[in-house]
Amino acid sequence: MPLWPKKKKKKWKNYFRNSNPAGSGQSLQIGGFFYMKKIKYFLLTKSVGLYINVLSYVYPEKATQLAYRLFSNPRLGRLTLGKLPPILEASERTIFNYNGQEFQTYTWHGNATTILLVHGWESNASRWEKLIPYLQKTGNTIVALDAPAHGLSTGKEFNVPVYAEFINVVVQKFQPKHMIGHSIGGAACVYFQYKFQNQELQKMVLLGAPSDLKILIANYKRLLGLNAKMEKLLAAHFLKQFDFHLEDFSSQKFGKKLKLKGIIAHDMDDTVVAIEEGKKVASSWQSAEFITTNGLGHSMHNADLYLKIINFLDC
Repeated sequence: MPLWPKKKKKKWKNYFRNSNPAGSGQSLQIGGFFYMKKIKYFLLTKSVGLYINVLSYVYPEKATQLAYRLFSNPRLGRLTLGKLPPILEASERTIFNYNGQEFQTYTWHGNATTILLVHGWESNASRWEKLIPYLQKTGNTIVALDAPAHGLSTGKEFNVPVYAEFINVVVQKFQPKHMIGHSIGGAACVYFQYKFQNQELQKMVLLGAPSDLKILIANYKRLLGLNAKMEKLLAAHFLKQFDFHLEDFSSQKFGKKLKLKGIIAHDMDDTVVAIEEGKKVASSWQSAEFITTNGLGHSMHNADLYLKIINFLDC
């Protein structure tokens, strides 16, 4: 689900001018390179969108399948055995089978209290490598998983309902007391608890998490320049495959059913998921605290934030 508003690019012209006081033509060449990449990306996405729009009038089913595949198939985030990041090499790895798919978990053993970590789009369990050392100081057991079509998990398609099913399998096995989700992983945590109402789960932390699927689809439509017909076809596809209307798949709506304590943290400078999305969830999840940060962007990596999370989980 690529697509919330795109990340802002660095001001390459100023960057290279500062790194090259002489102001040589090399800085202009490099700046031009990045500008051309941006133009090529724009032309590619619009060309793909134009093709899908034309296809929608001739073969609407094929157009829908293509549009959905581009929306739900991640292109980044895969891992390779033998080349795992050190943080994952230090864990105990377990493979689960669920509905014909394999998904990977990683465990760092500690005491009887378990914390489950749920990553986001085009990522994998290694995204927690900065947080895990802080969590290990609590003595708790830590479990992380790779989402569908991410990390070492199998599959080509990612969607929140299936991710929530994966989470449920892991919860039944490890019985975590706490859960931390980043980005769309946070949305999957909310949907999991809404659907399964696990009574053993005590606290949840969301980092830069979106709320509304309809916003994701609208941004995706805008990125590719899809027409109104394709928007209706995609909405019908979600209704047929997942049995929900786009406007109903919302963490803001799911949050009304959450009884456990929570933290919703969102950065003011998040250009991937707008802070308004976090505010939506906070408005309905009555037992959650909303925390804003500055300068962390979408990744939300920060020692002070980690300490707040640990204090919240331990209290």
